[in-house]
Amino acid sequence: MDQKRLVMAIAISLAIMLGFQYFVTPYLPKPAAPPAQVAAGGPATPGVTATPGMPAAEPAANQVPKNVPRVAIAAKKLSGSISLLGARLDDVVMTDYRDTIEPASPHVRLLEPRSDEHPYYVQYGWTAPAGETVKLPADDTVWTATGGPLVSGGKVELSWDNGAGLTFAIAFSVDEDYLFTVRQSVKNTTGAPVKLLPWSRIRRDYKPETSGYYVLHEGMLGVIDGSLKETTYDDAKSAGEKKRGIALDSNTPNGWAGITDKYWLTAMIPDQAVPMHVYFRHIEDKAAVNKDRYQVDYVTQEPTVAAPGGESVFNSNLFVGAKVVRLLDRYEAQLKLPHFDKAVDFGYFYFLTKPIFYAIDFFYGLLGNFGVAIMVFTVIVKALFFPLADYSYRSMSKMKLLAPKMTELRERYKDDPGKLQPEMMALYKAEKVNPASGCLPILIQIPVFFSLYKVIFVTIEMRQAPFFGWIKDLSVVDPTNIFNLFGLIPYDPAVLTPYLHMGAWPLAMGVTMYLQQKLNPPPPDPVQAKMFQYMPILFTFMMAGFPAGLIIYWSWNNLLSIGQQWLMMRRTRLEKPGLARV
Repeated sequence: MDQKRLVMAIAISLAIMLGFQYFVTPYLPKPAAPPAQVAAGGPATPGVTATPGMPAAEPAANQVPKNVPRVAIAAKKLSGSISLLGARLDDVVMTDYRDTIEPASPHVRLLEPRSDEHPYYVQYGWTAPAGETVKLPADDTVWTATGGPLVSGGKVELSWDNGAGLTFAIAFSVDEDYLFTVRQSVKNTTGAPVKLLPWSRIRRDYKPETSGYYVLHEGMLGVIDGSLKETTYDDAKSAGEKKRGIALDSNTPNGWAGITDKYWLTAMIPDQAVPMHVYFRHIEDKAAVNKDRYQVDYVTQEPTVAAPGGESVFNSNLFVGAKVVRLLDRYEAQLKLPHFDKAVDFGYFYFLTKPIFYAIDFFYGLLGNFGVAIMVFTVIVKALFFPLADYSYRSMSKMKLLAPKMTELRERYKDDPGKLQPEMMALYKAEKVNPASGCLPILIQIPVFFSLYKVIFVTIEMRQAPFFGWIKDLSVVDPTNIFNLFGLIPYDPAVLTPYLHMGAWPLAMGVTMYLQQKLNPPPPDPVQAKMFQYMPILFTFMMAGFPAGLIIYWSWNNLLSIGQQWLMMRRTRLEKPGLARV
């Protein structure tokens, strides 16, 4: 492939990949915002009777009581309460995180009761196998609490007597982070054994706004039967319409399942030694204002047996909190979970993205600033690839020194394009110059760029992480804007269109791209050369909407490349002074 085609292909490919997120994604259909008033409905598909071994259907309700008996949660990193009506864990606030960078901003609330605007909760229960008749706790059952409030290292137990010889109990405890331990038990004082199937479910009775399907997965997910399963809210609805509400139906010997947001996760972790049946569901409640409900549930494949005078017990865990990478790693090892770290969407470049995160997190531990950690990481990457970059810059320098000869050939064969190409290739061969070598730095940077973009975009460690000056959050765009003179004019032009937001760091990045381009030999084709002149402007506008941390990385990387390239070009000029005079 000749230089023109190769460079054009790389430039167009990179422009498409970077431009898609900025130019196309903002105009994709947005998820509808949840309505102000939400009436909650049942967890099973309307009109479908709950089958044996499945969670029983919750009765539809147009009015959900707000004032229900509760037991408080006052753990180290979590606060909230557990509803005694239906035994729902439906009120969880993360006290380590706030909605915005403002000190007085509310703490992030993850789970909410059915009576609130964004119903999102976890529930535990039992169902009976086919042919068994057992009086079971229902959604309107009021449980009795023993203990409380629930503190880290403590325990709260909910119990209910069915009046027919069975006492059901659910005991909750929580560690110092976000992991609950749940013990479901049934005491049998009847004269016959009782078979039961424990189940758990996570329900979200609204469709949340998401950060973008093309960059990050949000919705239902889990490691089921050894592989990661992901289903977006839209996919769940589409599949559910074709399969009576069920988007996924699978048996698994171990694993976990739940619902994920960009930074937060609610995941059920059953006993890893007990085979489970897992479902992803979309439930439509036509009587409600907000018709869409999303549910992930599991039920044991085999019933537990409570012998006469005995007790059956089923233990499980529940994660409700922030997707801190090292915390997920610890739980994965502690509970022997398969791929629990993949709750963080590191993407297809997982093998590269996660090590990059570890490296940046390591430098952050030493330096105390993620922005500085990114800059140090960039220096390390440049050092690792120095030999390849050295070879590339040497070839580019030779190309620039060959410019007079190339101009002479173009003039000589301007009326014979078929002869020009072989003569140029012969010149490259005679001078031992590879015209495609200048593309190598770009090719190296692309996977690192996208992996770093992922790290900054999806990891909670980068959320609200400050740099210096006006950059208070590396995970969002530079808040300054040249179109309002960096705040001197009290108006935000981006209200009209996102193209009218151009921060100081993106401008600095554009300048460094321009300076770096001036060090490169111009393309031989005048049209191609003209296109390359506009590349810094195009990239500056495209990347203005990217997280500030990524722009800082790219600007710093450009500065390092400029210094490295200048040194290489100077050394090449000294080594081969004759080329410039040819």
